[in-house]
Amino acid sequence: MLLMYRTKRTRFYAVTVIILLSIVYLVHQRVDPLSFDSDKLTKYMNDGKHIEHTGISGFDWSSAPIQNTVRSFATMPTGKPLALPRIQHEFTTETKAERMKCDKRRLAVRHAFRKAWNSYKKTAWMQDELRPISNKGRDTFGGWAATLVDSLDTLWIMGLKDDFKEAVAAVATIDFSKSSSTTISVFETTIRYLGGLLSAYDLSHEKVLLAKAVQVGEMLYRAFDTPNRMPVDRLDVEKAKLGEGFIADSHIAIAGIGSLTMEFVRLAQLTGDTKYYDAVARVTDLLDRAQNTTKLPGMFPIWMNAYDPDLSFDSSFTLGAMADSVFEYFPKTFALLGGLEPVYQKLYEDSMDMVNKHMLFRPMVPGEEDILISGNVRAESANNTEMEPEGQHLTCFVGGMFALGGRLFNNKHHVDIGARLAKGCIYTYKALPIGIMPEMFVMFPCASRKNCPWEQKKWEDEVIKRTFPVYLKDVNRAVRTERLPPGFTAIRDRRYILRPEAIESVFVLYRITGQKEYQEAAWDMFTAIMNATSTPFANAPILDVSAIDKPLMLDDSMEVCFWLAETLKYFYLVFSPPDLISLDEFVLNTEAHPFRRPG
Repeated sequence: MLLMYRTKRTRFYAVTVIILLSIVYLVHQRVDPLSFDSDKLTKYMNDGKHIEHTGISGFDWSSAPIQNTVRSFATMPTGKPLALPRIQHEFTTETKAERMKCDKRRLAVRHAFRKAWNSYKKTAWMQDELRPISNKGRDTFGGWAATLVDSLDTLWIMGLKDDFKEAVAAVATIDFSKSSSTTISVFETTIRYLGGLLSAYDLSHEKVLLAKAVQVGEMLYRAFDTPNRMPVDRLDVEKAKLGEGFIADSHIAIAGIGSLTMEFVRLAQLTGDTKYYDAVARVTDLLDRAQNTTKLPGMFPIWMNAYDPDLSFDSSFTLGAMADSVFEYFPKTFALLGGLEPVYQKLYEDSMDMVNKHMLFRPMVPGEEDILISGNVRAESANNTEMEPEGQHLTCFVGGMFALGGRLFNNKHHVDIGARLAKGCIYTYKALPIGIMPEMFVMFPCASRKNCPWEQKKWEDEVIKRTFPVYLKDVNRAVRTERLPPGFTAIRDRRYILRPEAIESVFVLYRITGQKEYQEAAWDMFTAIMNATSTPFANAPILDVSAIDKPLMLDDSMEVCFWLAETLKYFYLVFSPPDLISLDEFVLNTEAHPFRRPG
């Protein structure tokens, strides 16, 4: 009996030890950020278990059926990444005074971020957006804590590691199978959620972030479940779960279909799953085939037919809203693929040839500054075009794009164009009374980019032309009432919605040229924005930047996370050491999320 008892007790101890070791192992698998294994995640999910740090919660998107299956996948280019040209300036050691100045400015930016972040944590935690005046939260992007996900990499970059860890733990609880919206924007979800998760993973190597990115990627992959594999603009979340497939849109903005490459390429690189690359490669192939079929051959219009693929019917061309990021992604995807897919160089160079020829203009301004603005074009053919000299805050990214493309493809002329475009946006900031440019405006274009003397009468005639018959021919009343700075002939949208595009180009040009004038311009922008937009809780958009009355009218919205995810990040980086998110090591998506370049 004694022997039997001891044997049972020994067996009991042995079983207990095994159980304890198993628990330790499983806990380790749950909380260790370096333990991601997609096969194990699938097994756990099939067993009906919820693993907190696997990234799977609720419905597993990888189990959703696909109606329009792919028989043969395009594979990512293989081989050693090319030795691409250096992008960043070879910076020398700063003086102590220069370093102290940048440190002070960087801390001021960090303070602005922490103020808004703390307000978000206190009153809008796990909601999409903070309302900066009423200090409340609201859901505007699917109800998946857009501000939280979008700000992950900013937290890391600014060294707010405790906040980052807290945010990662919160992200692990997000259920991407349930949305507050019936349909979600495929483009916005890709650049903010998928891009935010991938970037934060690239920086921190927290594997739960990659697991979450896989879940979002699987969901978004269902947007490509159409007969011709062209993605839909908006994804019905519940229908996507059923796997019945969708029909591609017959009318979709070019940015909505062509601005998914960076995120899906990076997801394919990190997971080794070629289906993500295949999804966007099919869109790239279409753009390549159609590039010379448009009304402005080489350039892509705003609208296209994705159902029966056609890019030849639209006559409107812009680098602004609904088109912008498709062009931005050409050189950036080229870099992300290590230069191994030359089609992205071809898409960039051929489209920018048309942009440079037809879309960029030098505005006539009193100081005769040598600057450029990106306008819009209507074209029936390459020989029948009309340029509208309308600038947008959104197109201020173009300076950085030209400079980056110029570096990548050894085109000094494009770097020079980028500098003139960035300085054009710096000028339009300074031209307005509070030091901040409006959303949309019109300026008088010079006949020549080389010589552009100021002619008061010509500017006044254009103002009268654009305001007639409201002010008849009273130009003074028109200028005074419309609050037009010299050189501006109309302000079509007077808001500033905390956009990042101007500081984005200033940051890129500083990193490429090393010229301190860009840091000074950035500080002027930052102080002007802070003076005009600060609330007790965060920062709010301005309804009219041309107003001279105080206080300014503000809007109770930190729109679509611009402020924390992009604008403050660029301000912080422009005053940071150049090895922090080096452009030779990272490439930033259109939401300012840095992805690590190969090699």
